[in-house]
Amino acid sequence: MPKTESAPVDHASALTLSDITALVLAGGRGMRMGGVDKGLQPLHGVPMAQHALQRLATQQGGPYGGALAGAIVNANRNPGVYLDMGEATFGSGRVQVVPDRDAEFAGPLAGFQAGLDVCSTALMLTVPCDSPLFPLDLAQRLLAALLKADADMSVVMAPEAGRDGQMALRSQPVFCLMSTAVAPGLHAFLAAGGRKVDAWTAGLRLVQVPFDALGDDPRAFANANTLDELRQLES
Repeated sequence: MPKTESAPVDHASALTLSDITALVLAGGRGMRMGGVDKGLQPLHGVPMAQHALQRLATQQGGPYGGALAGAIVNANRNPGVYLDMGEATFGSGRVQVVPDRDAEFAGPLAGFQAGLDVCSTALMLTVPCDSPLFPLDLAQRLLAALLKADADMSVVMAPEAGRDGQMALRSQPVFCLMSTAVAPGLHAFLAAGGRKVDAWTAGLRLVQVPFDALGDDPRAFANANTLDELRQLES
């Protein structure tokens, strides 16, 4: 699936899920799990990244119809394993595995950059490999908000406990839908030494999308940073 130049999003046009490529972020060091490749850790016997890929492949288009165009996995280890996993889910030729541009493990923005380098659709949907319960209407809700707000990016807001233990809607920036036209600005931000997601998104037209409606799973965006948290997801 070679890289082609992506035109800026025409928000007046009729976009569908087929205008979106998914990016699974699996490039982290997994230090809180002892340095393991987190995406390959099993949840109910299936690697977490495979859960994510399966949920992406079965996203419900709703009024936007269609299915996602394909998937990119940002991984700095075990590329062959991730490619086989992705193609078993999306089909041959619809998945790419790409590492970060450098070996600094510069966080999710490095993953965004790696995905944007090869994304050939107008939009890119990002999910982390360690949050395998995200909703099947994630893409359509983020797309609806992006179009309504004429935004560069739509970001999930989900219930999460703060340090004080209180539940509140909090930004989940690794769950986002972005126009691929943001790529040059991200490249410049990283080249200047930027690393923080919120510092980069401060310069974008951004809309936040709450996922706390009646019927929304409060654990949909729970992640497994540790083996204990992974076991909690299985309970």
